[in-house]
Amino acid sequence: MRDRTSTVEPPYYAVIFTSRRTPGDQGYGKMAGRMEELAAQQPGFLGVDSVRGADGLGITVSYWENEEAIAAWKAQAEHQAAQSGGKSTWYRDYEVRIARLTQASISWMTSPSTLVRRRRMPLCTKVRLS
Repeated sequence: MRDRTSTVEPPYYAVIFTSRRTPGDQGYGKMAGRMEELAAQQPGFLGVDSVRGADGLGITVSYWENEEAIAAWKAQAEHQAAQSGGKSTWYRDYEVRIARLTQASISWMTSPSTLVRRRRMPLCTKVRLS
């Protein structure tokens, strides 16, 4: 599916999820695939950028139309189960930040696939609205 963030005019929101994985898969890959499918069905979801290093450090930025869409994704039952798995099994630590984007500009000097794996869904997101 096409990432809509390149065609949506700001403002919109970014959920910035930084995490460090625990060793081994332990069902993570299967869960990540399911979360990708599920998030793509959520109202207000615009897309995601994700990258993870060999050391397990990952940054996933998911894009949403509004804070209500973010809150609905956080509350989605299957996603909550994945969040629990993240806390107990898949992540050594993680941090979440939410930002309101007011400007966006894209200019790739090389193919974006060499820089960031663009996906339609974060691997796992814990969202805290304040």
